[in-house]
Amino acid sequence: MGMFDSIRSSYDLGPGFWDKELQTKDLSSTMSYYWINPAGQLFLIDYSHTADYVPDPEDSTMPFRRMKSYWKPNGNRGKVQPVFLTNTIKVYPARWDSKYAPFPTLKITFIDGVLRT
Repeated sequence: MGMFDSIRSSYDLGPGFWDKELQTKDLSSTMSYYWINPAGQLFLIDYSHTADYVPDPEDSTMPFRRMKSYWKPNGNRGKVQPVFLTNTIKVYPARWDSKYAPFPTLKITFIDGVLRT
């Protein structure tokens, strides 16, 4: 299967593709999150460094028990930055529940990060 990127589109891409989570393997293939705004511009949403991995202080006193750790938000916020992509990518819905309809795919073209139809 491989890794893919997720795209949330607020731009009307047609039936079955509007306001849904889409997937593609044509961007970075690093499981990144992207967003297409209503004007058709592509943005990268970066959540890195927004939480710290910390051990549970209650379990640190037990010498032979496995320590429980968890992610704790650290107050940092993510970044939303424009992506100036010039390429044609193929997207498909992240979920497709229809058993008898063919799996839909759509090719969309970006020029300098703006969707061209």
